[in-house]
Amino acid sequence: MNIRSLTRGDGVVIGAAVLLFIASFLDTFDGSGSDVPNAWDNLGLVMSMYIGGIIGAALIVVTRALPQPRKVAGIELGQFGVALTVFAAWTAFWTIIDPLGAFSDTFGSSEIDTGSGLILGLIAALLLAGGAIATPLVPALQAALIPAPKPAAPQPYGAQPPAGYGYPGAPQPPAFGGQPQGQPGQQPFGGQPGPAQPASADFSPFWFAVPVPRPLYAEDGAPMPIAELAPGTWYLAVEQGSQGLIAQTQDGRRGVLRDASGIQRG
Repeated sequence: MNIRSLTRGDGVVIGAAVLLFIASFLDTFDGSGSDVPNAWDNLGLVMSMYIGGIIGAALIVVTRALPQPRKVAGIELGQFGVALTVFAAWTAFWTIIDPLGAFSDTFGSSEIDTGSGLILGLIAALLLAGGAIATPLVPALQAALIPAPKPAAPQPYGAQPPAGYGYPGAPQPPAFGGQPQGQPGQQPFGGQPGPAQPASADFSPFWFAVPVPRPLYAEDGAPMPIAELAPGTWYLAVEQGSQGLIAQTQDGRRGVLRDASGIQRG
């Protein structure tokens, strides 16, 4: 799991879920009786509105942090989480309209007012559902929740870089036969020089980080992604291809980044 792949929209979802959990302990009704219940005294209310919304938020956040989306019965967990948040907001709305519910025999209608638990719960449920639905649609909510770290300072010639592969200034992973990739004078296994890699004359390799998760496609144009670039990690751009930017992942795989908008150069 990579928490740096979380977006600002996920931050809204997390904050709303925390607010919903707090609201479940507040008074459901503002009645004149001495024993005013909270949501935990009504199993149907707490499971459908409060716990349902919190589970939905957890599914959304966990799915975002995973490298590949998980599916159950053909449905992505994130989509199921969004549906739960909408259901929680729907339950909160109708509970506000009809606050008596199962407690109509305990309190008279003239003695019942909506409590702080329901009011705060409705606000949290609406924020939760709104954040879950709007995140894929609003670019401002798609920005990284945790900014990418600053590039490492350039190292003097001959000095050892302080970080491992995946950050600017770090060595490339070794190729088959023990020779490092991308170094001057590189030779493949057996010691014979290989053909030079084609590259644009005005292109220089550089390190970059993506603002949101981006798919990396094979260079042969296959439609299925071979990897996903996550925010907060530095990748090496090796050349500019006809389909997009040719990038190299931490494990040495190369692919095409078709959407290079908003990337941060190292």
